[in-house]
Formats: sequence, structure tokens, C-alpha cells
Amino acid sequence: MTMQADPSHIEAFKERFDAVHTNISRAIKGKPGEIRLALTCMLSEGHLLVDDVPGTGKTTLAKAIASSIEGDMNRIQFTPDLLPTDVTGSMVFNSNDGQFSFHQGGVFANVVLADEINRASPKTQSALLEVMEERQVTVDSVRHKVPRPFVVIATQNPVEFDGTYHLPEAQIDRFMMRMAMGYPSHEAEVAAIQDRLRGETPEGLAPVISVAEFEWMIQTASAVHVAESLEQYVVTIAQATRRMDELRLGVSPRGSLALVRSSQAWAAAKGRNFVSVDDIKELAPFVLGHRMLLAPEAELQGVSSGELVRRTLDAVPVPTERV
Repeated sequence: MTMQADPSHIEAFKERFDAVHTNISRAIKGKPGEIRLALTCMLSEGHLLVDDVPGTGKTTLAKAIASSIEGDMNRIQFTPDLLPTDVTGSMVFNSNDGQFSFHQGGVFANVVLADEINRASPKTQSALLEVMEERQVTVDSVRHKVPRPFVVIATQNPVEFDGTYHLPEAQIDRFMMRMAMGYPSHEAEVAAIQDRLRGETPEGLAPVISVAEFEWMIQTASAVHVAESLEQYVVTIAQATRRMDELRLGVSPRGSLALVRSSQAWAAAKGRNFVSVDDIKELAPFVLGHRMLLAPEAELQGVSSGELVRRTLDAVPVPTERV
């Protein structure tokens, strides 16, 4: 059970959240829900997997987040010839002093865009496993911490499979959320064209908060109250997926924790210092869906993980006591 955050802290959190959201919206037109999800994921110290076709704003989203919080951003273009050391870093020999020193890889930034992550080999993909979970890189038995806050925003094209490698379940489970950007509305697409013709870019966004303030927001979100009955509710949902005939693999314990933690930030962004059932239900499709591995029979029948999440939420009784 968590301590209950001070209401004044939650009010300050919401003000900063809204300011960052508004700033990012200047670069990403017509996608308020997707921006809210991305910020919630980062404030929960999670990572985001974005599945969508090219040109829908995935890279722009990452750049706009980094610019808005005055953070560093690195883009790693995942290709078949990318090496694990390109991602994590390696020891480099310095001929001047005759010593080896650590040369940082692309993951040493506040926002890391892993572009088209499924185009790299499984060996290179696995280079992200440690840093996504422990926020550190181990090279020659020496640990190197990455900056905080830290988020990996990975993208992949769901309709193109030539020259790609399937993400292993261990990798997918490291992502707190999975979402799609989707095509913009007519008005939003026109506005995006006009912005670019005026020379406005996500890199040109002025920061509205500092990295230190964003770290404070992370700490504040982690203090949002979660009633024990809601903890029980989340675990019951996760365990129900593990008994489904349609699934080869249900939601992991990491998924249960991810749903609770993201619900804390989601509630704080709404100006509340406690999590509600609605917070959990709203986030469940984005947090749990990608952790559910369909059985072959279910795939042939056209069953989707999203449908199974909805079915589980309908079947599990909600807590009736006051939270």
C-alpha cells in the first residue's frame, strides 16, 4: 500500500503535466490521447513500443518529449548490421595514455528512440534488456548508469515483415505500454503541413520544465495512493489471463506492476492523489495487451489480445469498497 501524496503536490504535478502536454501538442497535432499515454509511461519510468506505419509522427513524438523537458535524445536506427556495442557502448583503446576507456553507446540519453527495432538481429535487440530493466549498462563487469529520467521509445512497422526479426517475448515484456499513433484527422494533417512550411520543428520547441522537475514528477506519481483492494483487483486480472484457453502466455507479474505504476501517474495527471478502478480499466489495453501471447487456434479464429483484455475486465468483479 502506498502513502498518499500531498494534494498540493498533485496540483503542481497536474500543472506541469498539462504544460508539457500542451507543448508537445504544438508538434503532434490532433493526438492528445497518445501524448497523454506517452507521458504517463515515462512518468511511470516505463518504456513505450509504438506500432504504426511510417510517417505518423513516432519520431516527432520522441523529439517533442525530449525538447519539452530540456532532456537529451539519441536516435538509434536499428538495421541488420547494427552491433550490440553500438547500442550500449564499448571499451576503446586510447593510444595517448595507453589505457582503455568506456565509450558510451546510443542508450546514454534521457529519451532513446529505437527506430524500427525489429530490423536488428535478436543479438542486438537483447542489448536493450539490461538497460531497460535496470537503467544501467554492464561492460567488462563494470556498471555504467544511464541518465535519469530514462525512456526507450521503440518503433516498428506492423505491415512490413521483409528483413525484420520478431521481437522475443522477453523484449516485449520490457515495454510498459504498446500503442499506435494512427493517421491524423484532415484538420490536424493540414496544420502539420503548415507548421513545417513555417519552419517549425519538434527540436525547436522551447522546454517548459527542467529534467529535475520531471524527476520530481516521477517521485510524486509514485506516492499516489493505491488501495489494497485495487492491488488485489489488478493481480486477479493478470491471473485470469494465465488461465485463458486462447493464450499460450498470460500477463506476467511485471505486467501487474506496470499497470499499477502507470495508473498512479494517470491519476495524478487528472489531479487525484489516489487511483480509481477507471484508471486501471483505461490503461489495461495498452499495458496488458502486448503481454498476451495468443494460441495458434485463437490466431486462426481472428481473436485479438485487445478483445481478450476487454473480456477479462468484464469478467473480473470490481472492488466495491471505497478506495
